[in-house]
Amino acid sequence: MIPYLLECIAFQLVFLIIYDLFLKRETFFQWNRGYLIGTYSVSMVLPWIKIEALKTRVPEVFYGYPEYLWNSSDAATAIIEVQEGMFRLSWPYVVFCIGAVLALGLLVYKLFQIYKLRESGEVRYYQDFTEVTIPDSTVAFSFFKSIFLGDRVLEKEYQRILDHELVHIRQRHSYDLIFFEMMRIVAWFNPLAYVYQSRVSELHEFIADAKVAKNKREDQYELLLSQVFQTQNISFINQFFKTSLIKKRIVMLQKTRSKNIYQLKYLVLVPILMGMLFYTSLEGQETNENGILVEEIEDEVPENNGFEDQVKTEKKYLELLEERKRLELDMKKEAPVLIELDKQLAGLQKTITSKEAVPFAKVEEVPVFPGCEGAKDSRACFQQKMMRHISKNFNYPKAAQKKGLQGMVSLLFTINEKGLVQNLKLRGPHKLLEEEAERIIKRLPKMSPGKHKGEVVGVTYSIPISFKLGKSEGEMPKTDGADSSVPFGIVDQVPVFPGCEDEENKRACFNTSMQRHISKNFNYPKEAQEKSIQGRVNIMFTIGKDGVIKNLRMRGPDKLLEEEAKRIIMRLPDMKPGRHKGKNVDVPFSIPISFRLQKETEGLDMMKLISNDPVYFVDGKEVSKEELNMINPDAIESMSVLKGEAAQTVYGEKGKNGVVQITLKKED
Repeated sequence: MIPYLLECIAFQLVFLIIYDLFLKRETFFQWNRGYLIGTYSVSMVLPWIKIEALKTRVPEVFYGYPEYLWNSSDAATAIIEVQEGMFRLSWPYVVFCIGAVLALGLLVYKLFQIYKLRESGEVRYYQDFTEVTIPDSTVAFSFFKSIFLGDRVLEKEYQRILDHELVHIRQRHSYDLIFFEMMRIVAWFNPLAYVYQSRVSELHEFIADAKVAKNKREDQYELLLSQVFQTQNISFINQFFKTSLIKKRIVMLQKTRSKNIYQLKYLVLVPILMGMLFYTSLEGQETNENGILVEEIEDEVPENNGFEDQVKTEKKYLELLEERKRLELDMKKEAPVLIELDKQLAGLQKTITSKEAVPFAKVEEVPVFPGCEGAKDSRACFQQKMMRHISKNFNYPKAAQKKGLQGMVSLLFTINEKGLVQNLKLRGPHKLLEEEAERIIKRLPKMSPGKHKGEVVGVTYSIPISFKLGKSEGEMPKTDGADSSVPFGIVDQVPVFPGCEDEENKRACFNTSMQRHISKNFNYPKEAQEKSIQGRVNIMFTIGKDGVIKNLRMRGPDKLLEEEAKRIIMRLPDMKPGRHKGKNVDVPFSIPISFRLQKETEGLDMMKLISNDPVYFVDGKEVSKEELNMINPDAIESMSVLKGEAAQTVYGEKGKNGVVQITLKKED
């Protein structure tokens, strides 16, 4: 939220400087009025606007893999917030609320002042306005459709002042001032809100003077010069006798009408707005300075890794399942045929279905990538080998380059009990990029399977692959040395999180400390809870050569969750910087934070809560919730829900908590 406010204030400052330098002295009062109200409103919207067409594109191609490619599975953190938990507010929000309440109280007090004046005066009702005569006073101002005049205002001045205030009423000037009064409540800390209101108030007087003085310019001079002033200290009324404005009003009355050609000055807004839009559109982009150079790697990768066999088995299973459904409807077929099909289906199901997979971040013994058999840290070795495999096999599709396609493809797959890759799910910005990512993963070699609690298990692993258009091949970024970033997965010495100085495995300690920091500082935004907003925020940042956090980037389902994730990361302590080849280097790091709402259930722990989730079936095959999240919503043809006895009749004990059945669209 703070960056948003700073951007709003910066934009407002630029707009005000343009107004004071180019427009303030011109007599285009109505145009200036629209400019001030319009630019203030635009300044509050601009920070949210991201225009794809304004993002920088470089014609030549290289691909970059930011750090979050390599360690997202290892450092994933899931937070479950109980909706009925204790209400908490951070101190900046407390200060903001106190200021807003005081500003609101001041507005109420000013309205009460006007109410008292009305009650003490004599009220007369006319067709277009209400006149309130204040006893023993020289006050003169208007507020909405009411004109307040003191009984000591001279009779010869009465009609001219009345005409002046009627201009304010007819042009609804009070609405402008009330708008800025509201802005002074929600942004009481912003001095430019007060400046904007002051400028608009000046314009109101200039507009009214110009209207009245069309035929009586000398009388208007005389009126302004001869007053004994009495003013009300109320910021949202159009007051006639305001000492600070008299000189400016006289100057403007004497000023020659500006030439129409000078209206072209307003065109200066066009490049300014384009620059602001360019800035806001680039703000969330990932930089390509952390890309890695594709080199020829000598590792041998077996062509047949079992992935194709797995796909064929699943395809065969689905074909037999469809055949069985067809035969059930064909009453001429005998039961033995169905029995034989059931046996084949059971055999294939046993081949396809493995024990419940364990996430890579939680499994006790990760799968062993070929070449990592003797590694001291098999987890880090796995990620390094994965990176090398992607680097070697990566090939940016030519068709995607021509179309300017880029973005991130998220992948999720399982390394089963046989060490083979299966159940690949992926989602990306375009099918061309998805197909390239799938091709890379299909070429993964057979591995030694992971183990958990002494048993061989399947291990789920997720990794996003980033496709980015950037510099030409002759300008590839370096991958080592003090002047470049080195990914967390391959840096010689990772940054040292405070408290990990004496740990033997500083990489593992870093990840553990990071998760502990997030859990400790996490605060689910109340507004996000009320709107039932949840999902995962992918965060990337750099731990600089001085150990300070910088270059924070994030992407999530909603700005509220992104702001909370940013707040958590910005509270990270300074660290001992990472080192590579004997020199301090910048180390990019990423971590996805999952926001998930969960109703409070007394006496239930996390595992029990998870076990109460329904079972999910996609095209007749049971999937996990994580796999379900990888499905593109546009690919879903239909969805149905079974509950209670209906679910248990079809699925037995497995369906006791309900079953969600999803059918995907058939590919053309």
